[in-house]
Amino acid sequence: MRIAMIGLGRMGGNIVRRLLRGGHEAVVFDRNQHLIDDLVKEGAVGATGLDDLRGKLAERAIFWVMLPAGPPTEDTITALLEKSLPGDIIIDGGNSFYKDDIRRAKLCVAKQVAYVDIGTSGGVWGLERGYCMMIGGETEVVDYLDPIFKTMAPGRGTIPPTPNRMEQEGEDARAELGYIHAGPPGAGHFVKMVHNGIEYGLMQAYAEGFDILKSKKSDKLPEDERFDLNLTDIAEVWRRGSVISSWLLDLTASALAKDQMLAQFTGTVADSGEGHWAIEAAMEEAVPAYVLSAALFARYRSRVEHTFGDQVLSAMRFGFGGHTEMPQ
Repeated sequence: MRIAMIGLGRMGGNIVRRLLRGGHEAVVFDRNQHLIDDLVKEGAVGATGLDDLRGKLAERAIFWVMLPAGPPTEDTITALLEKSLPGDIIIDGGNSFYKDDIRRAKLCVAKQVAYVDIGTSGGVWGLERGYCMMIGGETEVVDYLDPIFKTMAPGRGTIPPTPNRMEQEGEDARAELGYIHAGPPGAGHFVKMVHNGIEYGLMQAYAEGFDILKSKKSDKLPEDERFDLNLTDIAEVWRRGSVISSWLLDLTASALAKDQMLAQFTGTVADSGEGHWAIEAAMEEAVPAYVLSAALFARYRSRVEHTFGDQVLSAMRFGFGGHTEMPQ
């Protein structure tokens, strides 16, 4: 299939590369010309703007927007909708607020244009590992795009299927490949929003745990109760057979192996919109979310008071997404 990608940053550029490797065609556009040039060298077709982009696509154009949430995505989708023809498809693969997807989908329907929202997880590792995708949109459109999703997804790999899962009515077999059709427009980003809220909680738990381990040698404790623990060894042993093993722990172990004190990180931790929105959704639904809320507020606190745990958080964020710390 031929697809247009608008936004060639850490995620967008590598999605294009994975699609090209899988035999698809890509027309690419970004405000930074060198990002276009790099992908043209790898087989993509460059475009000079949105008008040029539309002219280089098939009759049923597929536009994938991979830009920061807010005005960059909103303005681009508005412009694309003005240029789209009936039957075209607009995809938002960034981290937009799901209520914005619901609103945009209604605008698209009025022009007979399909709208798909995709919560995309995989970070800077997605090119090789594949991307976990949570997709919102009409069934016919999602099925039409399936060859693209199948190429992007991680595939079954070495993870065994969950016992008895497919015996339940309505299970999506594609989940075992690393992507699902979550529901109508907005559902994809809603699921990804909750995913990121959970991510906050998991990361905060690791951060606090390693902070407790490091602080065990504090001179505030009685001398015979102080332990100078090797954090690198602890992270490594937990990766092997422990019930708390995970990719986040793998990234923590890798960072600690380079420097147990994580000196390159100050611990000023940013929060993306999804963590905030997840708490708003919990309040709207009257669902208690103690851990997720505490994790979000811990990130706010990190901007005025840093702990070693905050440095662990920064190291994990840099590890999976290439996220740099907030300026102080």
